[in-house]
Amino acid sequence: MQNGESAWYCARTKPKHEHIAAANLGKRLGLEVFHPRLRLERATRRGMVRVVEPLFPCYIFIRCALENFSDEIRHIAGISSLVHFGQKIPAVPDGAIVELKQCFESEEPMVVEDGVIAGAEVKIAEGVFMGFSGMVVRTLSAGQRVQILLDFLGRITLAEVDRSSLRVKNQRVADRLPFLATPGSSDAAAAE
Repeated sequence: MQNGESAWYCARTKPKHEHIAAANLGKRLGLEVFHPRLRLERATRRGMVRVVEPLFPCYIFIRCALENFSDEIRHIAGISSLVHFGQKIPAVPDGAIVELKQCFESEEPMVVEDGVIAGAEVKIAEGVFMGFSGMVVRTLSAGQRVQILLDFLGRITLAEVDRSSLRVKNQRVADRLPFLATPGSSDAAAAE
């Protein structure tokens, strides 16, 4: 890479500081920053909670001429370090960032489906069956309630519960965002 030519680099952030680091890099250094985020709903003991999480926790992408900004980047609040291998700080291929940006077209977090579909293994996070696990049989009444099979008192029982009280077990981000899954990735996960 020639002097002054900008490229994408990956920076490691402090835990839960991706948004802080991105804002500081933009405001203080005027750099282009990309940090894709997901908007999820999670069932907790308090009920459904909407959260925004980074697609890559503790990592953001920065476009810059590294020789001009490497020291400044390391001293920005929220940044832990630039990703490096020994003394080499590799550039992220432009094509990888372009593909990610196509999936995350706006600055807003991508909304992710909850994964409560027939056959999904779930755990109940609230209500009279709190703590029980089961399998989704089907969705009812405009998708707000579901039927699940529960092992209750030694018998398999069909129960109706509110969709918002369920948490899908053993779910990967790639399962929730099928375009991120690579061919054969579900086969590898099934073998585990």
